[in-house]
Amino acid sequence: MRYVALGDSYTVGTSVTDAERWPNQLVERVDALDLVGNPAVNGYTSTDLINEELPLLDGLRPELVSVLIGVNDVVQGVSDLEYAGNVTIILEELRTRLPAERILCVATPDYTLTPQGAGFGDEMQQRDAIVRFNAILREACEARGMRFVPEIFEISQLVRDDPSLVASDGLHPSGAQYRLWVDAIEPVVVQILE
Repeated sequence: MRYVALGDSYTVGTSVTDAERWPNQLVERVDALDLVGNPAVNGYTSTDLINEELPLLDGLRPELVSVLIGVNDVVQGVSDLEYAGNVTIILEELRTRLPAERILCVATPDYTLTPQGAGFGDEMQQRDAIVRFNAILREACEARGMRFVPEIFEISQLVRDDPSLVASDGLHPSGAQYRLWVDAIEPVVVQILE
């Protein structure tokens, strides 16, 4: 099955090897998946995903798509209303290309607990915005019959007790943390493939 991973630095795996990226780990575990594209870019917002990643889908012809987007919207102070509008555009565009049950949305992790996370503003305000954006994405996905993986937010909070879950840049997840993400994502993908 042709799989495309859309998103930002979390999907492209900033500060980890290609093999440690969560989409790469996922296809290693699920034989039926073939990762045909990961156009995610460090720093991308939901607007960037619309403008730069969605147009690539015609050439990639995905049969399964994952979406993880929102952290840079939080950092840049994008309003809830604008983010919700962008999520609607993204999901509706994906729905014109493949069945809703083949679209998987992944929660944004809590970067505020990482060593570098404090540099992005008030910790509580940032975390609250992540929680709100995850709720927006979840509601939009579930309303359309798409799958949502919420556990990523909680998994990311394990960094407070385990520094090995943070990459060398002090901000992004390590390959070990991404492995925990895939522990949560894999069963959902297996259900989709049944």
